[in-house]
Amino acid sequence: MADVLSQNEIDALLSALSTGEMDAEELKKEESEKRIRNYDFKRALRFSKDQIRGLTRIHENFARYLTTYFSAQLRTFVQIGVASVDQLPYEEFIRSVPTMTFLNIFEANPLEGRILMEINPNIAYAMLDRVMGGRGAGMNKIENLTEIETKIMTQLFVHTLDSFKEAWSPTIELDPFMLDIEVNPQFLQMVSANETVVVISLNITVGEVTGMINICLPHVVIEPIIPKLSLHTWMQKKQKSRPPEEILFIESNLRNAELPVRVELGFSDMTINEFLDLDIGDCIELKQKISSPMVLMVEDTPKFLVQPGKVNRKMAVQIIDSLKEENEQW
Repeated sequence: MADVLSQNEIDALLSALSTGEMDAEELKKEESEKRIRNYDFKRALRFSKDQIRGLTRIHENFARYLTTYFSAQLRTFVQIGVASVDQLPYEEFIRSVPTMTFLNIFEANPLEGRILMEINPNIAYAMLDRVMGGRGAGMNKIENLTEIETKIMTQLFVHTLDSFKEAWSPTIELDPFMLDIEVNPQFLQMVSANETVVVISLNITVGEVTGMINICLPHVVIEPIIPKLSLHTWMQKKQKSRPPEEILFIESNLRNAELPVRVELGFSDMTINEFLDLDIGDCIELKQKISSPMVLMVEDTPKFLVQPGKVNRKMAVQIIDSLKEENEQW
């Protein structure tokens, strides 16, 4: 994205042009000349902007599912959202991870290869403290977790894979499963150092503690499904059609469903004193004209215009017209 000039910079540029310090023709000439930009093959961009947007949408859903899951498990305020989605070399990602952190390594069949979820030590311990009955205070003690604490954290994050599966389900049916949990990223070598990975950074707040969750998706892992990440593919994706027998079953149940139906004879206004003085045999003058049709209501929604009558000595109505949506304002 191009840099945006501040108002002071714009004023300085206009002043330089007006005083002759800068020549507008030279600026136009420089603009028309072919520009050369250095390209770093170690930071090869393997994903298009459209595919990055697709990954962003998927992990926005993942963040919502995680918010619901952690809120239920930790019984406290949890807020998670996508902070950024970047593609960079794997080596650069590993260097940005703290020396001691909480790393979940998992696979997601049918994709081949490992995926990494890194949880900031401060937020990881806040979750652990909350699960064990504490107030959810943040403290970095990942390097000396006991076996019991490690087991608790493992069980907590294993179930996050269900949310991961659900978030990816519109694109591909995945079967993720946990492989291992590591605390030192230097001992972890998932792909080659120069391999391009997509890092999805999630902002997470647990109570009063904030931190980050980073999801590392190597290019070689999601390469088979990259075409499915574009918006064009999502828009063209057809919904699964229901089998005919299921449609018939739904229709038969709907036909037997009971609906309340009533007809309004009309309405009238009166004072409270007039209402209290009503007695058997009194007549109430309605604002509905005899020649005007009445309205038949289905589930309190006006649907038909009807006229009163009798069938076999019973009061009945005859439908004379249906109400259109724009006229359903009775």
